[in-house]
Amino acid sequence: MSRMDEIRKRLAALDPIQLQLLDDSAAHAGHAGARSGGGHFRLRIVAAAFAGKHTVARHRMVYSALQNLMTGDIHALTITALTPEESNSL
Repeated sequence: MSRMDEIRKRLAALDPIQLQLLDDSAAHAGHAGARSGGGHFRLRIVAAAFAGKHTVARHRMVYSALQNLMTGDIHALTITALTPEESNSL
């Protein structure tokens, strides 16, 4: 299973209605994290589970779903975590 597939699989626990995951690793070639094998990713996730939670709590939910991937497979992760209502207002 690819790194991206594993990330998507784990984020399924948040029951997202939208999930966009981009691998930006190529743009960071030569960076220390890239040399150690960790990838650089951008995530946009929309889930009802984020309702009533502030940004830090939402990010903690994402990190919790990804667990040990954050210590090796993922070097950097940019997160946009929205509720369905927030996503519709953009």
